Amino acid sequence: MSNAVYENLYEARNNVVKEISSLNFTQFNDRPILNQWSIAQVCHHLVLVEQATIMAIEWGLKEVDNTRKTRKNVHLILDRTKKIKAPKIVEPGVEPFEVESIIDMLADSRKKLLTFLSSIEDKSILALKSTNHPALGELPLDQWIEQIYLHEQRHIEQIKEIKLHVDVSQ
Repeated sequence: MSNAVYENLYEARNNVVKEISSLNFTQFNDRPILNQWSIAQVCHHLVLVEQATIMAIEWGLKEVDNTRKTRKNVHLILDRTKKIKAPKIVEPGVEPFEVESIIDMLADSRKKLLTFLSSIEDKSILALKSTNHPALGELPLDQWIEQIYLHEQRHIEQIKEIKLHVDVSQ
């Protein structure tokens, strides 16, 4: 895995935190658009996706098949005109969240991801093994890692959109 992947993970996560740090409780948890998540729920979803990605990679590493898998255009995840229904396992909670609590959860999930990745001795195996991704189909494990920061970029745009509708005078 290249340094660029780690840099992109770092940059995307910093951008998420930058977008939410100045929000108060009401702004963070408000759902100004009917049937859409609050900013807090978007962030909780990011935590759940990161946790689920670790599980998916762990599972994929146990697979016996080591034939090179077809690479996907994971950048398609950035296209917000294509709605993707979140699987139940990564649907956010409905309870309100504190900004600091979510920032801690984001930091903890990222630390777990990086610790997990550092435990993989031969990272080249990640390009040889794959497992099914709910939106992208059979996906090489190294691309599961890449989709984390792309997925975050997608949701950063959603957070910015929600912020336009949240009362910032509060």
